Amino acid sequence: MSNPLVHAFFVGRAFAEAVGEQVEITVTNALSELGKFDAEQRERLRQFTEEVMERANRAEEMAMQDRPASEGYSPRSQADLQAMIDDLRAETAQLRAELQRYRNRSV
Repeated sequence: MSNPLVHAFFVGRAFAEAVGEQVEITVTNALSELGKFDAEQRERLRQFTEEVMERANRAEEMAMQDRPASEGYSPRSQADLQAMIDDLRAETAQLRAELQRYRNRSV
């Protein structure tokens, strides 16, 4: 029969090895599940983004069907819009000047 102290040492070492293996298995499984969860969430986000973009494109197409072709966006229409804004600013400045002249005559 061996010494109880030596036997306790080997039992403790076997216990530590077994616990280490179980921790390794548990951590590996947890990381695997985390990786799966991350991949699933990324896929869900990608699908959600695609669905949102499809809905937006359908809504835009439906809205554009009701509009005449001349109202569509183009760089030229953007320039026309800027010209219209400039014209409105000029008219506002002229009206302010006329109003100021009218007020000065009334005083």
